[in-house]
Amino acid sequence: MADDNSIFVGGKPFMNYVTGVVMQFTTKNAPEVIVKARGKFISRAVDVAEVASKRFLNGQVAINNIKIDSEEFQNKEGRDVRVSTIEIALGKL
Repeated sequence: MADDNSIFVGGKPFMNYVTGVVMQFTTKNAPEVIVKARGKFISRAVDVAEVASKRFLNGQVAINNIKIDSEEFQNKEGRDVRVSTIEIALGKL
């Protein structure tokens, strides 16, 4: 799965992720790009998917699927923590 077209949204500037999505579709000619995020970055991932599909690639790309889930792991203090995740699949029309 090293070659799948995924963008992991985190703390970098917003437009970096939008540019990444647009580049996957235009330069790499990817049929689908998945925008992924966890926790507090979920709202930013939604914004990235919307801006990429409605402003930069309007009429070329649409949201195919949205998958929400949660992951459980141990934080630095050793407590079990559950964090929400989202995957937004954008596909060419």
